[in-house]
Amino acid sequence: MKRIPVLILLTILFAGPVIAGGIVTNLNQSAKYTRMLCRDATLGIDAVFYNPAGITKLGSGFHFSINNQTIGQSRTIGSTYQYLNPAPKDLEAGVSAPVFPGVYAAFNLGKFAISAGFNPIGGGGSASYDKGLPSLEYSVSDLVPMLAAQGQNVTDYRLDALFEGSSVFFGYQANLSYKINDLISVAVGGRFVTAKETYTGHLKGVDIFLDGAWVPAPTFFSNAAAQYTSAATMLTTAATNLQGAITLGLYQPNDIVTESSVIYALGLLGVDPLTTTNIQAVGIFTAAANSATTGAAQSTAAATALADQEVDAEKTATGISPIVSVNVSPIEMLNIAIKYEFKTKLEFTTSAATDKQGLIGINPVTGDPEYLFPDGEVTNLDIPAMLTAGVTLKPISPLMISGGFHYFFDKDVNWDGDEKYIDRGLYEIALGVEYTIGEKFAVSGGYLITSTGVTEDYQDDQSHSLSANTFGGGIGYKINNMIELNLGGSYTKYTETDKTFDRELGGPGRSGIFNSITETYNRDAWIVAIGLDISIAR
Repeated sequence: MKRIPVLILLTILFAGPVIAGGIVTNLNQSAKYTRMLCRDATLGIDAVFYNPAGITKLGSGFHFSINNQTIGQSRTIGSTYQYLNPAPKDLEAGVSAPVFPGVYAAFNLGKFAISAGFNPIGGGGSASYDKGLPSLEYSVSDLVPMLAAQGQNVTDYRLDALFEGSSVFFGYQANLSYKINDLISVAVGGRFVTAKETYTGHLKGVDIFLDGAWVPAPTFFSNAAAQYTSAATMLTTAATNLQGAITLGLYQPNDIVTESSVIYALGLLGVDPLTTTNIQAVGIFTAAANSATTGAAQSTAAATALADQEVDAEKTATGISPIVSVNVSPIEMLNIAIKYEFKTKLEFTTSAATDKQGLIGINPVTGDPEYLFPDGEVTNLDIPAMLTAGVTLKPISPLMISGGFHYFFDKDVNWDGDEKYIDRGLYEIALGVEYTIGEKFAVSGGYLITSTGVTEDYQDDQSHSLSANTFGGGIGYKINNMIELNLGGSYTKYTETDKTFDRELGGPGRSGIFNSITETYNRDAWIVAIGLDISIAR
C-alpha cells in the first residue's frame, strides 16, 4: 500500500541563534558586544563569557554586570511551487526576544579569580507563523491537481494555519582563573545548559473548491470513504455470488458471461462482458473490491489527517560543556586571548498530550497514526564545540582596536543526521573600534561577517543557515568610578539563499510525477541593548 497523501505539519528549529553566533550558539551576550561586535580578548567584566582567563586582569575586588538585549528578526520564505495559491508565494514570520539577559559576576583576588555567568547560550526567542510555510501547504495544494486528474471539478484550496514556537537554552557558567605571571593567565570552567523548546498552534479549515462551492476536505474524503466502502461490499458480494454459482454448476467458468447483473456490473467497471469469462469476472470483481477497500482506507486516513487539530508540545534537555582559555599580554598595548568550548551533548525528550502531538500520517503497514511530536520521543541537537581567538590593540591611549575569529565544529555533532549536510563549520570574523572621549564617554562601532558551511541539502523552510553581515555601534558612559552604563544597537543583513529541488506530487511514492521547486530564504535582524557594569575595589 502506498503512503496516503497527508498534510505535513509545521516544525521549526527555534534553537538557531537569535542573531550572532553559530547555527545553535548565541555569541551576542552583552551590551558592550552589541556596540563593538568583538569582545574575544576583552578584559572587562563580560570576559566571564568571552575571555575567562582575562578576569585576572580586572582590578582586585568584586565586579558585576547586568545586561539586556531586545531583539527582533523578520524571515521571508518564498516558493515557486506551481500548485500554491498564489504561485510563486512569499510568506513572512517574525521572531522576537524582548528579554535576552546576560548576568556576570567575578571576584578577583590577584593571582586567582572566580567568576560566574548566566545567559541564553542558544535560542532565546519566539517565532509566530500566522500564515504558515510553503511546506505546510504543499500537500494541501496537491489536492487540486490530484483530484482534478480523477475527474473531480476541484480548482482551489484554503486552510487556516497558525504555529508559534519558542526556544531558549539557558547557560549557567562558572570559571576559575589563575595568573601564572604578568604575561600569561589561564582559566578552566564549565557551563550547565538547560534547554527547552515549545510548539503550539492549530491547523484547521482545510477546504477545497468543488463544483463552484467550498467543501471541507475532511467531509469530501469521508464521503469518498463511504462510497468506496459501499462499492467494496457490493463487489465482494458479486464475486462471492458468481463464484458460488460456478461452483454449483449454474455457469461454466470459461463460458462468456450471460447473467444480466454481472454484465451490468462489468459495464460499470469499464470491462467488455462479450470478451469476459465467468471465472475472469470473479477475478475482476475481487480485484476491484480490494482496490475499493484500499481507497476507503486511504480516504478515511486523509479525512483524519485533514481534520482540525492542535499542537501543544514541549522538548527538554540538559548538558554540560567544559571550557578552557588562555590570555597573553606580551606588551602593555596588546592583549591576546584564546578560548575553547567543548561540545555540549543535548538529548531532548518530547512531552505532548495524545491529541496535541501533530498528526502527520498513517502508517501504511500498521494503520497506526504517526505524529510530528510523538510523546516520549528522543531527539538530538548538540551545541557544537567552539574555538575563539581575539586580540586588542591600543596604539594610543584613547583608541582600542579589537579583532576576533570564531569557528564552530558543526560536523562533529549529533543533529539526528542533519550533520551530514555540512561541508565545514560556520566561522565569523569580527572587527571593533572604541574611542574614549575624556573621562566619561566612549563611542564604539563594529563589523561582523558570518560564513555558514552548510550544503544546499541542509536548507529548507523550517531550518536554514545563512551567511550574514552585521553592523553595530553605541556608547559607554561612566556614571562614576564604580558604575558604567552601556548602550548599543546592531543590524544584521543575511545573504539571500536559494534551494532548487524536485518534489513528487502527493508526496513520496504517490504519483511518480515530479515538479521542480525553488525556495528562497532571507532574514534581517536588529538589537537594542543596555548594560550596567559595577566594580567594587578591595
